Amino acid sequence: MKKLTDIPTRAPATSRVALIVLATLVNLSFACVASAQESPAGLWKSLDDKTGKARSLIRITETAGELQGKIEKLFPAPDTEQNPKCDKCEGTNKDQPVLGMTILSGLKKTGDEYSGGKILDPENGKTYSSKLKLSDNNKTLTVRGYVGVPMFGRSQTWIREQ
Repeated sequence: MKKLTDIPTRAPATSRVALIVLATLVNLSFACVASAQESPAGLWKSLDDKTGKARSLIRITETAGELQGKIEKLFPAPDTEQNPKCDKCEGTNKDQPVLGMTILSGLKKTGDEYSGGKILDPENGKTYSSKLKLSDNNKTLTVRGYVGVPMFGRSQTWIREQ
């Protein structure tokens, strides 16, 4: 039978190192999850300014620190074209399907927002300067399109789907 004095009071060095490594890995995984949630990357629902009804789902991705957004799904009204084309667009988007079209590009993180990019409005075919800002615990995204300076523009609020 062991005496009380024979029981080690400290864990062996290898156990302490393993515990430190495990704690570090747990902290890193929480940091990765937190940073992923702080990015606009994901699926967003855009709403009609007048009716508040869903208009589309836009998938925002991030590549090399730059955001792009592509229309993944449309919710057209029953009395409108179900597979619209961008007939008012110019260049490579001219007469291309709106579904699958890249409408956001070139946005980079600057402080607590993303700016320096462009947004395409498939309804009128025009491209505007753009900036984005997350809010409501990263559940909403304020998307601003403008000409010249941000004060001369319009904002929409998109809702995070995933």
